[in-house]
Parts: sequence; structure tokens; C-alpha cells
Amino acid sequence: MAPEPAAPDSSPDDPARYVGLSSEAAEQQARARGWSTVRVLAPDAIITMEYLDGRLNLAVRDGEVVRCWKG
Repeated sequence: MAPEPAAPDSSPDDPARYVGLSSEAAEQQARARGWSTVRVLAPDAIITMEYLDGRLNLAVRDGEVVRCWKG
């Protein structure tokens, strides 16, 4: 069986730039930079692990982004 081609990276945006922002500011900036889906989560939230191209995940504690990753 042939290997599946890698999915194109939807955005060259660096997720680390969102850490420290308020959740509202991070979500607005992410959408302005082309992310089709922005998911806001609690840092200890139980989530599915499927990768979704175009999605940015924001772990938020006390209104501030503490972790951010693609997919």
C-alpha cells in the first residue's frame, strides 16, 4: 500500500505567538490569520486527538492562553 501524502500545512502561523494573549484576542487574531476553526479549551480538557487541518487549539486558563497547537 502506498503511503498517504502529508496534508498541506494550512497556515505558516506560529502557535507560540498566541500564548499569553487573552482568549478573545487570540481567537480574533487566529481568524484574521486564516484559521478556519479555533477551538478554546480548558488546559485539562479531555479532547479527541484527530488532526484537523486548519484548526488551532487554544488551552485557556483564567482568560489567558497557556498553550496553543495546530490540528
